[in-house]
Amino acid sequence: MRIWWNRLWPPFVAVLFFLTVWQLAVSLFHVEDWILPPPSDIVREAAAGAEDLLGHTLATLQLTLVGFAIGTAVGLVIALLLHLVPWMKTALYPLLVVSQNVPTIALAPLLMIWFGFGILPKVIVITLVCFFPVAVSAMDGLARTDRTMMNYMEMAGASKWQTFSKLELPHALPSIFSGVRIAATYSVMGAVIGEWIGSDKGIGYFMMLQKSAYRTDRVFVAIFIIVLLSLLMVALITLLERRLIRWNPKQEKSS
Repeated sequence: MRIWWNRLWPPFVAVLFFLTVWQLAVSLFHVEDWILPPPSDIVREAAAGAEDLLGHTLATLQLTLVGFAIGTAVGLVIALLLHLVPWMKTALYPLLVVSQNVPTIALAPLLMIWFGFGILPKVIVITLVCFFPVAVSAMDGLARTDRTMMNYMEMAGASKWQTFSKLELPHALPSIFSGVRIAATYSVMGAVIGEWIGSDKGIGYFMMLQKSAYRTDRVFVAIFIIVLLSLLMVALITLLERRLIRWNPKQEKSS
């Protein structure tokens, strides 16, 4: 408990200090609310529209979880294929890198044209932003397997599947979870981008409505909700990692 408190209080104090400076600066310099509302107005607006915001938040969270699960699965499958089939890695890895150079916001309109305005194009957007960090982290973790242990298992007569399941995969789990944590934050961003392009619910849809009405306070409310969702996703992945990887030296030092 003390370790958690020692980790939490420095960022908590920093955020509190930032919000205090923000509040005082807006009041001191008489900044218009439509340009930069004070934190107190943002909190008040969040409380006033809590019921409506809850519905939008749940819609975004549902979309995020679906897209994140699919994106993570796709990333893991790609990593396993490229690791187990070296010639595929040589042929396809550069294409994976190139795929990340195309802005997602540019692809989203095309996906809407091709697949309509349902959930499918939004899930594809989230998958596109999630699979890459998972795939790269997994491939890196698999490639860093202890060669001495690999040679030992070969001499012991272990099959390729036994070597993979008993040595390579467990050894790669910390790296895999690092990529999954990154994908977790990207998944919320991908869901919001998908809702920007075409949706009738969700935080992204809510943001577009408030932007058109110049309700900056409500836009900030949406931003804070997005941040909280991202933190929640990362916290859940970290908790799952702690449950599954008890032998990791990094985990032992932090516990």
